[in-house]
Amino acid sequence: MAETVRFVSAEEVTKVLTYQHLIPVLEDALKQYSSTKNVKIIQPSKTLIEVKENNGLCLVMPCYSAADNIIATKLVTVFPQNKDIPSHDAAIVVFSSTNGKLLSVIDGKVITAMRTAAVTVIATKYLSVPEPKVLAIIGSGVQARSHFAAFTRAFKFSQVNVWSRNNANAKMFGDDTGAKVCGTVEEAVKDADIIVTATASKQPLLMKDWVKAGAHINAVGAPIGECQEVDSELTRSSIVYVEDYDMAYKYSGELGASKAKVFGEIGEVIAGQKQSFRNKITMFISLGMAIEDCVSAKLVYKNITNNL
Repeated sequence: MAETVRFVSAEEVTKVLTYQHLIPVLEDALKQYSSTKNVKIIQPSKTLIEVKENNGLCLVMPCYSAADNIIATKLVTVFPQNKDIPSHDAAIVVFSSTNGKLLSVIDGKVITAMRTAAVTVIATKYLSVPEPKVLAIIGSGVQARSHFAAFTRAFKFSQVNVWSRNNANAKMFGDDTGAKVCGTVEEAVKDADIIVTATASKQPLLMKDWVKAGAHINAVGAPIGECQEVDSELTRSSIVYVEDYDMAYKYSGELGASKAKVFGEIGEVIAGQKQSFRNKITMFISLGMAIEDCVSAKLVYKNITNNL
């Protein structure tokens, strides 16, 4: 009897995917990507389709990982003006690289939120001061919440600050998490060891004069060039790390606006090929990679089916 394709809902993903297991898988994937891309990991440039009349985007993100024996492609939509439904939706299609068989179609929303937060936790582990005490989160949406969950699990903070343009969402975030709701971005970040920007802002929100020496910034919320969360002066004065050089220069609004140079890929730091500077302002620009979705989807599929 032929095996059936496994369709996996967001609820099922939530039950089987944990940061405890996801973070080490992604850390190894980032290391392997920087060491073996175009050999054991084939990740073409993401395809971006603009839906201008509705201010939307569709991204197509394919990847083949020889070590994981799978081919996976994520399709993700971003419609930031949505009011009553989430701004992001996604699905990950998984094939066997042995025979090309379709194995699974997995709801990608939870994976996207969790793998993004997990990758920034990994970057922070390698780039920040050893024992960060204050976390600042700019934004109050899905990514802000996933980063709160991942970061408070990975680090012992004495205080978490949050700021959002949406006052009601910020208050709800504070009520749900215990984070301190701040009236301005400056108030939220001025004492922060770790800063996470998780917005779709097209105008810089985070300014150089507000960030203390030795702080680490994770710029998460700006996946395309027209978005920019971090002031260009701050980007130029930071030591910048990315997931992939080519993708960062092509898609990062921070790099496009500031003309700053990238020091290294986070996978190179993990592999010991590039240095980290824990006493200086560092910035990790997160754009998301297909290999991250690929290994995350494999973990979900394996946990649900006991295959692969």
